[in-house]
Parts: sequence; C-alpha cells; structure tokens
Amino acid sequence: MYSYLLTTHSIIRWFVLIFIIYSIYRAFTGFIQNRSFSKLDNAFRHWTATTAHIQLMIGIILYTKSPIVKHFWSDSKTALQNLDLTFYGVIHFVLMLIAIVLLTIGSALAKRKSTDKEKFKTMLVWFSIVLIIIFIAIPWPFSPLSSRTYIRTF
Repeated sequence: MYSYLLTTHSIIRWFVLIFIIYSIYRAFTGFIQNRSFSKLDNAFRHWTATTAHIQLMIGIILYTKSPIVKHFWSDSKTALQNLDLTFYGVIHFVLMLIAIVLLTIGSALAKRKSTDKEKFKTMLVWFSIVLIIIFIAIPWPFSPLSSRTYIRTF
C-alpha cells in the first residue's frame, strides 16, 4: 500500500501545482482586467483547495508509514545531521502543512470578500505565497534539500 500511496502522492502533486498556477493566473488576469469573479473563478478557487487537501491527507498517511520518517524519529539527534532525513522528517511535512493552512485561509478569505477585485487580489496574494512554499518543499531532482524524480513509480 505504501508504494501505491507514494506514487499517487507524486502524481497528485502535479494536479495541485496546475490548479494553483492556473488559479493564480485567473486571479492575476481578473485583478488586472477588472473582471467579475465568475463561477469558473470560484470553482478553481474551490478545487485548488480541495485537491491540496486530498494531497495533504495522502501525505499524512505516508508520513505515518514512511520508513524514512520512522528512522528519523528513532534517533532524531543523529538524523538531524543528515539533510535528507531531516527534510522528510520535519521540513517537507511542516512546510506543506503551512502551505495548505495558508491556502485554506486564502481560499476562505477570497470567498468572503465583498468585491470581485478584492476576491482576485486575495487569491493572487495568498495562492502565490503558497506556491513559493510548495516549490521549496517539493523534493525536486535539482533540490539541494532532497532530490527525487519528477514522478515516483512503483
């Protein structure tokens, strides 16, 4: 089950990134062009948060089952000296949790704004911050923190 969840988690990250980037694009163009906040804009706001929450749930399950994380917590003083172990034991989990909390707050605030311009601006700011945090927390092949392939396979 662990390897299937890991592969699923790896694939869903791309959906999360696509939704966030497209939501930021819609928020930017809506803000600049003074568009009305349409049902489609609201749907992307909602589905971006929903996809990220699904990813978080899978990530939490992986965190509790991960042999890397178990090894980290079995001897955390020694493991803190290994950046790869520290990344999965603490950095990735904490940054992603912060990102999803900020995404949820930004989505909720945007939903409750009274004007369309405020909705777009709120989405643009909060989702952009989240995107930066997520880019830092993903174990890209080029990351100095921990490197993994673009898509994990079985």
